[in-house]
Amino acid sequence: MGTLAARSVEQVVNTARYPLAEPGGPAWNSVINRIRRQLRESGCSVLPDFIRPELHATLGGECEALAPLAHYDVETVNAYNIAVDPSLPDDHPGRIPIERGNAFVARDLIPAELIIHRLYSSTAFQRFVADCFGLARVHELADPLSGLCLNVVNPGMEHPWHFDTNEFTVSMLTREAESGGVFEYCPNVRSAEAENFDDVRRVLDGRGDDLIQRLTLRPGDLQLFKGRFSLHRVSTVKGGTPRHSAIFAYSERPGVVGSVARTRQLFGRVLPEHLAAEGKAVRGDRLLD
Repeated sequence: MGTLAARSVEQVVNTARYPLAEPGGPAWNSVINRIRRQLRESGCSVLPDFIRPELHATLGGECEALAPLAHYDVETVNAYNIAVDPSLPDDHPGRIPIERGNAFVARDLIPAELIIHRLYSSTAFQRFVADCFGLARVHELADPLSGLCLNVVNPGMEHPWHFDTNEFTVSMLTREAESGGVFEYCPNVRSAEAENFDDVRRVLDGRGDDLIQRLTLRPGDLQLFKGRFSLHRVSTVKGGTPRHSAIFAYSERPGVVGSVARTRQLFGRVLPEHLAAEGKAVRGDRLLD
């Protein structure tokens, strides 16, 4: 890691708790082992005050300034973000409609000097994330829009129940809602081998509260999450304050670009990179989403 990269990380990360500049050291290993244990047990690990507390206001202010750039598109979807297939059985959870009203600011609208962009591009942070998930390396997405984005959930809206395309997700709350906006998830409700439609449907129709865990997140907290197999959502935001969170998208392999349909859904536009990559995606399982 170069001197500039090390200095950049130390400027924004609470290195007293998360020693990103000391990979393989005793403190690093202690943190990594705790995170891996939590990911094994519940599919989620929260790192409080990952960003230095004195920078929380700066973090929130930078992202608040970005929020007006978000693409808004209220639409009816399902938990799998796929079209409803008329051939699906009547009791299939893919038939349950959900209104999606959250919005996203694309990476190409996020200046490189902002805290979330500096963090996303940091080789030290990438090495830390990879070790947390037990991977040799993670790569920034080649996608110019979705590698890094800001999720905006305005009052009265929610980020509805869904599964992630990636097996792992890295995010950070930058502004909490006045009330509501709670992160809720169902740990390992499905696997690469089994969709477990019965439990998914129970959650979607309001009968699965016993499967749901809820997290209290604060600005500057880093969240590591296995969202491919855990159904999750952000509940309806209430009050007068929007909820903002940065999403750091990485992949185990280089060159990943989002599909044309999904990119247009999230950002309202596509670029030549998306058109060139269409139809070339490689999936690691046969799950619906």
